[in-house]
Amino acid sequence: MRHRFSFLLAAALALGVQGACTPTPPLPAGRYNGIELKPAKPKHDFILADTEGRPFAFRQATDGQVTLLFFGYTACPDICPVHMANIAAVLDRLSPGERARVKVVFVSTDPDRDSADRLRTWLSHFDSSFIGVRGPIADVNRIEQEFGLAASFNDAESAADTAYGVGHAGQVLAFTPDDSLRVMYPFGTRQQDWAKDLPRLIAFGAP
Repeated sequence: MRHRFSFLLAAALALGVQGACTPTPPLPAGRYNGIELKPAKPKHDFILADTEGRPFAFRQATDGQVTLLFFGYTACPDICPVHMANIAAVLDRLSPGERARVKVVFVSTDPDRDSADRLRTWLSHFDSSFIGVRGPIADVNRIEQEFGLAASFNDAESAADTAYGVGHAGQVLAFTPDDSLRVMYPFGTRQQDWAKDLPRLIAFGAP
């Protein structure tokens, strides 16, 4: 019941984020509703473990595809479930061909509590294709910083504290098919923003 309430709350928050924000003005053709990086940055490689315990090599596994990368944790009360719910809702509206060209990778910033089973189950509430990966927090922090994000941290008061929160970046990193980090989407990005931008990201570089 507690998990069901959490996901119902996440869905409500996702709808609230869409409705409560002031509409953004239309952007010129070729622009994005997130923060466009100029110049774009490289897709740094990293290897962590997926939820089956297999090595997950980021660049190889996502080569040539639109990739949405996010760092978060399953006990997150707001940012993580809202981002995942909004992205999943918009992916459901894409054509099968478009959908096949997008991968979502979720890196756990709480490996002590986010077991492989817990991470897999949590992500499946949004979309069973979402890829969860995990590894030592020192490795995760290094990867975050390589992408220009602040290193995540927990606020546990002692080793016995299991009800802690985790501070982490709120941006979704979007890579275009040329394997470049091109756009960052902050918390508050609405479904309508994703609906406009995902086809643009998919079509990037097409003649």
